[in-house]
Amino acid sequence: MIKNKWGRMALVLSGFALFNTACAQVPPLSGQNYVAEERLVQNSTVLLNNAKYMIPLQKLEDLKVASVHFTNQYATAFDSLLNKYTKVQAFEGGTYTGAKNLTNLANDLKWYNTIILQVNEADLNNPALINFINTTQKTKSVIVAAFGNGALLTKLNDVTVPVIWAERVSVVSASYAAQAIFGGVSITQKLTKTYSPVYSTGMGFTSQQIRLQYSVPEDVGIKTENLDGIDKIAREAISEHATPGCVVLVAKDGKVIFNKAYGYHTYDNAMPDKLTDIFDLASMTKISATTVATMQLFDQGKLSIENTLGDYIPLAVKSNKNDVKIREVLLHQAGFIPDIQSFEKVKPSDHSTDSSAAYPTRVSDHYFLRKDYYKDVMFPEMLNSPLKTRGQYVYSDVSMLFMQEVIENITSIPENTYVQQQFYTPLGMQTAGFLPLYRFNANQIIPTENDQEYRHSLLDGYVHDPTAALKGGVAGHAGLFASANDVAILYQMLLNKGSYGGVQYFKPEVVDLFTTKQSPVSRRGLGFDRWDPIADRHYPSKLASDQTFGHTGFTGTCVWVDPKYKLVYIFLSNRVNPNVGSKLSSLNIRPRIQDVVYEAIGKGM
Repeated sequence: MIKNKWGRMALVLSGFALFNTACAQVPPLSGQNYVAEERLVQNSTVLLNNAKYMIPLQKLEDLKVASVHFTNQYATAFDSLLNKYTKVQAFEGGTYTGAKNLTNLANDLKWYNTIILQVNEADLNNPALINFINTTQKTKSVIVAAFGNGALLTKLNDVTVPVIWAERVSVVSASYAAQAIFGGVSITQKLTKTYSPVYSTGMGFTSQQIRLQYSVPEDVGIKTENLDGIDKIAREAISEHATPGCVVLVAKDGKVIFNKAYGYHTYDNAMPDKLTDIFDLASMTKISATTVATMQLFDQGKLSIENTLGDYIPLAVKSNKNDVKIREVLLHQAGFIPDIQSFEKVKPSDHSTDSSAAYPTRVSDHYFLRKDYYKDVMFPEMLNSPLKTRGQYVYSDVSMLFMQEVIENITSIPENTYVQQQFYTPLGMQTAGFLPLYRFNANQIIPTENDQEYRHSLLDGYVHDPTAALKGGVAGHAGLFASANDVAILYQMLLNKGSYGGVQYFKPEVVDLFTTKQSPVSRRGLGFDRWDPIADRHYPSKLASDQTFGHTGFTGTCVWVDPKYKLVYIFLSNRVNPNVGSKLSSLNIRPRIQDVVYEAIGKGM
């Protein structure tokens, strides 16, 4: 019976393919034309059959999504936008006809629990497609994105799955519909005429924007040409050998309006930087992993910033760290030394060129550390280190190494696993995480230093920071890798006061507590770096507001959130390749690009 049913569903589809999703963030239309078309699309796009509120999709951690397109000419744009929110496998269908029919398509889709079908009137002329939809929905979630004249709705009378109907057929409508599925844009319109007894005047569901939208500067009142200075400064950075390449992202009012990649992975110009490339975020780890985990535990009542390290770390009780408050640690006022010794302290007997039970900790390709080195050497050094400057602001990596211990003692979960489960996966951050080589090809990861002193190799996918490296790549102060889009998602959540994708990750007052000034002796928040009130420092930008919070990273990275302007600014680079240099800082590349953004906002339209 099943075999015969699938056998009847032969369609003229267009062949199986996996699309490369590293496309530009928006379709290639000029800003004003894009916004004009987007308004027309917005006013003529209707959401139907959404009584179960499937759209916008939520709980991304549970979804395995496939997108099947038939003869939609804008499928590439549609699939590219889907992949901004979660990993989506794109299928063409032309090979599923004749000897290879829809039975094969159904089989190929068996590992996916959410199927998005792009259709137009020509596709719907084949009744087998309706059978395909209705049969598939029995075991999977199905969403239809329909493009074209309202007459096509009559062909969907027997369909009960959610339908996003876009009357206009354009690259913008394709992008808009894709974003609507994930809540990147809202749908507010209802049918203005009756097409059938099933689809009549006044019908339609509304949906909310719950995630980032991808648009153009004009959509937030900025002229595209007023951001041209970013290109100039990025090219200057590359030509001056401040960095081989970089990626810049700007989000304003919940919309990504600028996202460009410049230069190459290395100075040999062999591999261009791409928007989907993964960077070593260095000290951005402090706030992007350790601090957000701390915020969540604080929000849940599992951690108090007035408690001490001795309350959470058993071995700290008999050390001089026993009475150091969590608040002091997060403010870098605990009196910790800046860092502990790293490779210079490792003895020849402590490491091997091959992995084994005795040398299990991978530091780089041919460098393996002995078992329990952190437990036997590094952690005791942290515990026994002096407290010389308690009460003063002294920036310290040791602070976040201790916070990692606090988090792991409370949760009984390694920090890398905890933040992946609690934040990155449910947020739809596809690349973010520690130990990227376990999940991605090295070609997608931007290399950092060519370390010829200790690791004797180009560091590609291995954390640059030496202390984090000796911890096996997972540390509270460094070790996180991510793409710019993933960083934008996390910090839009913080800009939204802890809310993203329909989930409240922590209360708004927790975000306010951690991100506002909390120290009488420094500009710092709890974990977060902030705007510097000393005017001639222009930190992080001469035009940033006093609400600005974020962090920089030694590898040449930064993220800054300015709530006053509803702005997220991200700059990712590998300025330490092939060796550590200071030009990125001396040329003020990061703040100057940030200045361009503020100036563009000020100029408006």
